[in-house]
Amino acid sequence: MIPSQRVILGAGLAILLLITAASIGLDLKSRSDAAWVNHTIEVLKKISDVRLWVRRAESAARGYEIYRTHGFVEDFQASRSQIEPALADLEVALRDNPGQLKLLEDTKPLILRRIGVASEALRLREAGDSDGLNAMRDRAEGRGLMETLTQNLGLLTAGEEKLLAAREADSRRTGIVLLGIDVIGAMVILLLVVIVMRESQRATVHLKSSLLETTAANQQLEAAVAERTAHLVTAHDELRLSVNVLQSTFRSMAEAVLVIDAEGNVLLSNPAAERILLHRAGMNLRNLRALSDVFRGDGVTPLKPDELPSARVLRGEPFEELEMIVRPHSGSGTRHLMVSGRPMRDGQGNISGAVLVYHDATASRETERQLHQSQKLDSIGKLTGGVAHDFNNMLTVISGNTETLVAGLKGQPELQRTARLIDDAAERCAELIQHLLSFARKQPLQPRDVEINGAISDIAKLLRPTLGEQIQIETVLEQGPMTSHIDPSRLTNAVLNMAINARDAMPSGGKLLLETHRVVLDEAYAQANADVRPGPYVMLAVSDTGTGMPQGVQEKAFEPFFTTKEVGKGSGLGLSMVYGFVKQSGGHIKIYSEEGHGTTIKLYLPPGVGTAEAAAPGEMRAEGGAETIFIVEDDPLVRNFVTAQLQSLGYKTIAAGDSKAALQMIEAGQAFDLLFTDVVIPGGMSGRVLAEEIAKRRPGLKVLYTSGYTDNAIVHHGKLDDGVLLLTKPYRRNQLAEMIRKALGDGGAVAS
Repeated sequence: MIPSQRVILGAGLAILLLITAASIGLDLKSRSDAAWVNHTIEVLKKISDVRLWVRRAESAARGYEIYRTHGFVEDFQASRSQIEPALADLEVALRDNPGQLKLLEDTKPLILRRIGVASEALRLREAGDSDGLNAMRDRAEGRGLMETLTQNLGLLTAGEEKLLAAREADSRRTGIVLLGIDVIGAMVILLLVVIVMRESQRATVHLKSSLLETTAANQQLEAAVAERTAHLVTAHDELRLSVNVLQSTFRSMAEAVLVIDAEGNVLLSNPAAERILLHRAGMNLRNLRALSDVFRGDGVTPLKPDELPSARVLRGEPFEELEMIVRPHSGSGTRHLMVSGRPMRDGQGNISGAVLVYHDATASRETERQLHQSQKLDSIGKLTGGVAHDFNNMLTVISGNTETLVAGLKGQPELQRTARLIDDAAERCAELIQHLLSFARKQPLQPRDVEINGAISDIAKLLRPTLGEQIQIETVLEQGPMTSHIDPSRLTNAVLNMAINARDAMPSGGKLLLETHRVVLDEAYAQANADVRPGPYVMLAVSDTGTGMPQGVQEKAFEPFFTTKEVGKGSGLGLSMVYGFVKQSGGHIKIYSEEGHGTTIKLYLPPGVGTAEAAAPGEMRAEGGAETIFIVEDDPLVRNFVTAQLQSLGYKTIAAGDSKAALQMIEAGQAFDLLFTDVVIPGGMSGRVLAEEIAKRRPGLKVLYTSGYTDNAIVHHGKLDDGVLLLTKPYRRNQLAEMIRKALGDGGAVAS
């Protein structure tokens, strides 16, 4: 090997070693940056937990002040017990930040004092100490404390968010530098290959010239040729090794790499580029632009031709992590890409080509979107369930009394029409609350093993008169027995809602397709879709040939009250009900849609554990009786309404407003035939516990539960306990009469 080659290879290897060392160091720093970003996110979550428990305690205290319901006291005590552990966790997490830790230490006494003030107010209200309460209100200490501690918690959050932004920026910069070093290393190797090949050519020319100049020194020249040949073999071996290292590195990169010339022709591409971009050597980027629509990171604003990465970099504009979204015309999946580019220049400084590096961020962006959407829907569900109990109590009284009013105004048609309007409005309110509870996954399901093909065939028959003749209904059902463990009535409602949406998306007519299949969702699918457990499912797909949904509409389709229909033509609760039913049943739901081509909604339902069960018997005829009904209801309006309705049916009634009073009446020997109790009642015991206590004293007790909110002791994992009878609020006179007779006849079980 000639000295110039040794110098060149030595310098190149030294540069590669430096690049490798720098790459390893930056990789370690990148991992450290990621760990600190995760730590900051965890601190923000712990601050949110402290704020959540303080607000829950505050809300419970206010709730008790408004409603005087003992359940709010229990909520307050439960929230209070969580505050100090949450503060302790936050203190541990803030050890690395003295400033934030000092602010937390200043805020902690305020929080404990605020909770103490609320606790003292609760104690004074329970004791009926009006003077003490007035004195506390005059001091207004609680409001001032709440404002201060809320401000401090906001400062803590703002500090951590600022720190998170700085750490994320540092992590991104480290990643950019690391990527740049990798690209520079690849270019250095390419440069070494070119230089060594030129040196080899120059040496060969020199050798041939020497052979022609003289024959007298033939022996010496032959020896020189042999020696030079040996040098060349060694140099080529080293060159081959370097090229192999370069090729292995280039081909194993996860990022797509394109090397282009000044006309946009692809000179080099690695396998990742062929997989992600469908680009390979020999193609021209300008000809490929017509195959896709390219947008900025918002997914809405198109990128102009002169803003595309290849156009910018060939103008001599280097850039890092240009965010863009690519939607191929072929219909294949949308890609979310982060692009970096560097121009290549010749010896005169002119641009001879460019290197483009593409990072595929599609999976990470989709995971972030799904997580955000799931958290938002869960928050809406919790808010919905919180107000349902009181609304249903009021609606029970309103709907029941208006029903009686309508019946009593037969001789006054004008007033009867007015009463019917009130009754219709109450019915719509009740339906709205039930729809919201269905979305919130707080409806009591009564699942059984349902033969899914038979159920879909029956539903299809029901849909034909509902959708009209302009909609063609087809079914494609997988052969063989196929059961799913679901509530059949909820399945019918879900398919009906989806079918009505499909009809509205096909105003000029079209086709509705119902399909069933056995499927298995694997680990890879579960990782790409939040809240999915891998395993076997029964898949029901509802497809239409309608107008389709844009991406923005798909992302909001399951939110309650979101609708694209005109005012008065849709409540926006149809798909949110379907979402709640599927999730509460332990399944998964997915929307696939394309504008102008139609929509498919896939329901992945839990498989059955046996053969299909027979349907429940038909409705009983409403009738009264002469038995004695023991009513336990804390709301006086509902209690008086139920008492009047049962007495009008011929029953004898006794009533109590809480569990303590009810138990005292039992101890005094009060006789009755059926316990009709609300699940959520004051007095230290829930309706379930009260029933268990009475059953100990009176074996064979018959019980009928009622509730306007099923997040309670007789419903577990969204399903009503076996043998338990529940009459959900609001209910009407015939429903009350029917369930009372059923409980007296069959005997409602005491939930255990």
